[in-house]
Amino acid sequence: MKIRFFPIILTLIFIIIFLLFYGGLKKSNIYVPTFNINKKIPNFKAKLFEKAEELNSSEIFKDDQIYLMNIWASWCVPCRDEHVFLDELSKEESLNLVGINYKDDFKRASFFLKELGNPYDIILLDVDGIIAIEWGAYGVPESYLIKNKMIIKKIIGPLNKNLVNEIKKKIQ
Repeated sequence: MKIRFFPIILTLIFIIIFLLFYGGLKKSNIYVPTFNINKKIPNFKAKLFEKAEELNSSEIFKDDQIYLMNIWASWCVPCRDEHVFLDELSKEESLNLVGINYKDDFKRASFFLKELGNPYDIILLDVDGIIAIEWGAYGVPESYLIKNKMIIKKIIGPLNKNLVNEIKKKIQ
């Protein structure tokens, strides 16, 4: 009698474990933090990319202007892919592009910009990653659309054609 119950119990345990794992496969494991739109930009200080000068965020972001702030790095492959879209957005008269170079080697970042072109109006250094943390970024690339010192859109990941079109609609 005991021998007959063993295969049945073993089969039931296997089925239960299988169902638990199968249910876990259907759940998304991608973490996307919640972010409140229309949030005031953080106040920070940063050094300019090619100068030793340090600026406060209030000197960079002005009222009644629209900015796209892009966090990038030369070692970031998606940053290289999105660069063509940043070039396209740099041609928009009403949009100012601010780049934040994140945890990067200055020489490699300079070569990256020489190779692909510099779409940014201003580039700031974030050597230790603290500025990106203050903005709520958790990876590169990330972009923030800013109007009147308020974040009106956060873009996680690289820009693409659809996002560029959406940004163009918002800035008109």
